[in-house]
Amino acid sequence: MVRRAFFLLLAFLAPGAAIALRPALRTLGSLHLPTSPTSRPTVAKNYSVHYFQQKVDHFGFNTVKTFNQRYLIADEYWRKDGGSILFYTGNEGDIIWFCNNTGFMWDVAEELKAMLVFAEHRYYGESLPFGDSSFKDSRHLNFLTSEQALADFAELIKHLKRTIPGAENQPVIALGGSYGGMLSAWLRMKYPHIVVGALAASAPIWQFEDLVPCGIFMKIVTTDFSKSGPYCSESIRRSWDAINRLSNTGGGLQWLTEALHLCNPLASQDIQHLKDWIAETWVNLAMVDYPYASNFLQPLPAWPIKVVCQYLKNPNVSDSLLLQNIFQALNVYYNYSGQAKCLNISATTTSSLGSMGWSYQACTEMVMPFCTNGIDDMFETHLWNLKEFSDDCFKQWGVRPRPSWITTMFGGKNISSHTNIVFSNGELDPWSGGGVTKDISDTLVAITISEGAHHLDLRANNALDPLSVLLARTFEVRHMKKWIRDFYDSAGRQN
Repeated sequence: MVRRAFFLLLAFLAPGAAIALRPALRTLGSLHLPTSPTSRPTVAKNYSVHYFQQKVDHFGFNTVKTFNQRYLIADEYWRKDGGSILFYTGNEGDIIWFCNNTGFMWDVAEELKAMLVFAEHRYYGESLPFGDSSFKDSRHLNFLTSEQALADFAELIKHLKRTIPGAENQPVIALGGSYGGMLSAWLRMKYPHIVVGALAASAPIWQFEDLVPCGIFMKIVTTDFSKSGPYCSESIRRSWDAINRLSNTGGGLQWLTEALHLCNPLASQDIQHLKDWIAETWVNLAMVDYPYASNFLQPLPAWPIKVVCQYLKNPNVSDSLLLQNIFQALNVYYNYSGQAKCLNISATTTSSLGSMGWSYQACTEMVMPFCTNGIDDMFETHLWNLKEFSDDCFKQWGVRPRPSWITTMFGGKNISSHTNIVFSNGELDPWSGGGVTKDISDTLVAITISEGAHHLDLRANNALDPLSVLLARTFEVRHMKKWIRDFYDSAGRQN
């Protein structure tokens, strides 16, 4: 099997997924875990559920097939007089899960007199164009593209304005995080007459081709661990060879199984998968290194990397002791609640994130190069090899990737002609390496959150939020108010 090509999720939360997927095709960090009481979407917000009949193919004329796209509406604070519509561009997962993890929109709804709309991405959650057959083969998956999803959002917004009294002449602002943040930015770029602005949080729109170095993602992960403990990243760097040596000793596989408390006994062919699983765990921790306890991907303590690094203080120990320390570190992520009886190396995150769909998207247009060298990062050396990745995709889906398509569609770094997009990135978030971190113009602006992990600014206000995220949210709201004001000023002049 090809050495995995760090496609982790999307998550971007997108951030991948484990069950029955070839490792190279996992999503951007959204790894699949059997649903549990801590990961199941819960009805925590007051919204209504709706469905809109969408065309399966917006760009062809040979099919009239439709499907029901699910969306949520919350209008408690919406005002027809001078109000607005905040539109969440759903990404690779169940829209209710994203709704309940995007507290920022709920926090600002009253101030912006806003109707909140959360639109589910086609092929995820309940919005399946071919029902149970949606993932049957590449013919059924042919309509899973960002372009089709953006057209869905545009058509849904037109429908809402047409059918909800008072909504027709109100400004719509797109918001999203990770892949959803990319979609928000792209929706503003492609449909500027539909949305007046976009907040794109943790949106790695430049993680394509050679727009950024392929090693930047894992380098940021490593920096997060280095800053959280003096010998933390070095301990992890040395663990890979320790695993290799132990697995080649008599009884080593059984010892590793027991030392790591794995659910299933290791065989020699499982060692690379074991190391990939451990590597993904460190990546996920970097994405959700939040300043307070959370259960976004797993139930975790505040600043979880600092907790993990307490067990990785000395890299100069025996292989067996180092791996016992690695287990203690892994246990923070997988068993902080104390309920896990064993660790399953086929799972790393919540089932609310869609693994099959993102695997296909990564194999077609969402082609993000990743690499490691073991020097600038704490991982084993892995070169980006498009041919090997393409061959893996063909084996999995019968399709080959188009690595240049996203930059062709959306402009790569040549986006200065667009307006009214705020790009926010946390310095702790590895996806920031592929994001817009400097202002491009007066209306394409970047916010850097020094103590922020993956789209921390989109989460609900918390008493433990650092000042940097509070300032970021203030800045974001200021821009949204300006877009709303400009919309109404322009409408007044036209009248």
